Amino acid sequence: MTGPLASNPVGRSFDPAALAARYSAVLILLLIIAGFAIAEPAFLSADTMGNTVKQASFIGIAAVGMVFVLLTAGIDLSVGSIMYLGPLLAGIAMRDMEVGVTGALLISVLAGAAMGAINAFFVVALRIIPFITTLATLFLFRGFGAYLTSSRQLDFPDEVRGFGLATVFGLPMPVIVFAIIVAAAYVILVHTPLGRQIYAFGNDAEGARKAGLPTARLQAFVYIASGMCASLAGFVLISQIGRLDTGFGEGREFSVIAAAVLGGASLFGGVGGAFSAVIGALTIQTVQAGLVYTGINLYLQPLLLGLVIFIAVLLDGLRQARLDDSRRRIIRPFVSTPASMSSPKSRTTKEPSP
Repeated sequence: MTGPLASNPVGRSFDPAALAARYSAVLILLLIIAGFAIAEPAFLSADTMGNTVKQASFIGIAAVGMVFVLLTAGIDLSVGSIMYLGPLLAGIAMRDMEVGVTGALLISVLAGAAMGAINAFFVVALRIIPFITTLATLFLFRGFGAYLTSSRQLDFPDEVRGFGLATVFGLPMPVIVFAIIVAAAYVILVHTPLGRQIYAFGNDAEGARKAGLPTARLQAFVYIASGMCASLAGFVLISQIGRLDTGFGEGREFSVIAAAVLGGASLFGGVGGAFSAVIGALTIQTVQAGLVYTGINLYLQPLLLGLVIFIAVLLDGLRQARLDDSRRRIIRPFVSTPASMSSPKSRTTKEPSP
């Protein structure tokens, strides 16, 4: 057989528009890079691209955890406060208990897991909607951190800065940590039953419950994972600047959510993946770096960044609508045919009366 059907087993011809819609997040990122490169050719230098990836790493790490939450149609507004409180507890342990960098990193991640478990308890056990729960814990976690420090700045030891500035085979440590988190998330979501159950729950929560999936544990897992990633992201950023104040991480939840959605995750659940965080974080950081690099007015930068995010999310919504429409066209209801009605299997027979 020749023609389109020969190379397409489902009988559909190649559709460039559908392909572009499916990879719209990547195309948007490439268009943004091309636009800034045209405006300022030096923007494509290796140093600029390397710094962009490095600066995107901490938002990307937190966005990986946010993708898990969004896959279940949830939301976590507390990630900015977790980014603040987790490293703060690690810094206090380093100051008062002489804990090393490795121990501080572990404390930070465990603290993030504990804060994620608090969110999970309210969402799963008490059935409070995620938006209200995490909005409350946003203030709770930050207020507790301000109480511990009396709103004073906390300086970290030089060893923490050494961790953030270290390189392995020429790759900055923040980028390596980001890559490890993305790889782990990819394996969980794609190659484990847990990942498939998360997608099933996000696509149809009620159906997942009726199928006997452990929906409570799935929801608890995603919020704990989000807390761990957010706290780790905060520690990675602290390792680059060396100090922490009360405003640290404030408002970062919006960048994290935007990164996850820009990369292709859906606010309605069931859509997204580990690489959504990569694409989204790179998109946001590329826009921020490009606006600075091209000398755009400082007061216009937030406006332009918001405009780019709006356009990207709008295009992603159109992409999702197109994909949903294509799925509806593929699905056909079963219609009984006369042949099937007259087949031996469709007829019942009676034993003859004695």
